[in-house]
Amino acid sequence: MTKRMVIMLAAVGILFGGIFGYKAFVSHMTKKFMASSAMPPVTVSTVRAAKDTWEPKIKAVGSLRAVRGVEVTSEIAGMVRDIRFTSGNEVKEGQVLVQLNADSDIAQLRALEAAAELAKTTYERDRKQFEAQAVSRAVLEADFADLKARRALASQQAALVEKKTIRAPFSGKLGICQVNPGQYVNPGDRIVTLQSLDSLYVDFSLPQQELSRIARGQKVAATSDAYPDRTFIGEVSTINPKVETSTRNVRIEARIENKEHKLLPGMFVSVELQAGEPQRYLTLPRTAVVFNPYGETVYVVDDKGRGKDGKPSLTARQTFVTVGPSRGDQIAVISGIREGETVVTSGQLKLKSGSPIIINNRVQPLSNAAPKPEDM
Repeated sequence: MTKRMVIMLAAVGILFGGIFGYKAFVSHMTKKFMASSAMPPVTVSTVRAAKDTWEPKIKAVGSLRAVRGVEVTSEIAGMVRDIRFTSGNEVKEGQVLVQLNADSDIAQLRALEAAAELAKTTYERDRKQFEAQAVSRAVLEADFADLKARRALASQQAALVEKKTIRAPFSGKLGICQVNPGQYVNPGDRIVTLQSLDSLYVDFSLPQQELSRIARGQKVAATSDAYPDRTFIGEVSTINPKVETSTRNVRIEARIENKEHKLLPGMFVSVELQAGEPQRYLTLPRTAVVFNPYGETVYVVDDKGRGKDGKPSLTARQTFVTVGPSRGDQIAVISGIREGETVVTSGQLKLKSGSPIIINNRVQPLSNAAPKPEDM
């Protein structure tokens, strides 16, 4: 073997040795990099899926209306002589509110009453004359007709005088006075509002598909943002026998008690109706469910035992679920998970199936069935 061939063989050996050595070095460094860049555990909060009792409810927003409420007006024109009420006071049915000037009307009534009295005297005299056959029946009948006509005129004038005294049509609470003494009012001019507040109607609408779940006498709970800690109880009094064609909604009227006069006509309230027997649902906080265009998912915690360091090895597993009704901060899960499974409630944005996790439940998302405004 010549010296030249030996040199060539040595060069080839060095070349192949370098190639295999480089590959071994790259493989080693890749494994080391992948080991050092493995995804760190994600800190999440969790909750154990448990069943809870749900009372089926129908929710709506309604408007309050007085059972009896009216804008007190004058039926005839006249000058206000006297105002006999104080704004904001309670009044009884028939109590005088406003007296209009009726002097000329009363004088006219006295004249008509006198004429009616004269007609009565004439009739009585002619009746005796008729019994003595001194006058004809025609004269007696004419006298009787004249008497009835004059009495009718007197009654008409008396009704006109009575209208000059404006009374409360029912018991209730007055609003702010809209007139002053000496003011001339025309028929229909507003004088004061009168509202009966002991009980109120709440009007609200529901979709037609809820008709099978509502009935007269059904209990209603109403709440107002004016009194967030109070619930006013009533019952459905009327279901409108017609569905609105434009909205396919049916109008419902419920009557609620208001003995303390806390609520006022015109206020809006949130309404809840009990609609069926209580049911038990697997319940999770709303934050546990991830809503996607392709369906709803949750992350279930899988326990892989203990790792090399002796600590629990926990991973997250994404699973599809079917959700049901919701209430407050909670949502019902119909299928997809089992009772007792641990479900992630926060931190899902950094998760995928198989991600290692660390559980920290010092701070939990809200899970209130009936949250208050301050909690939102």
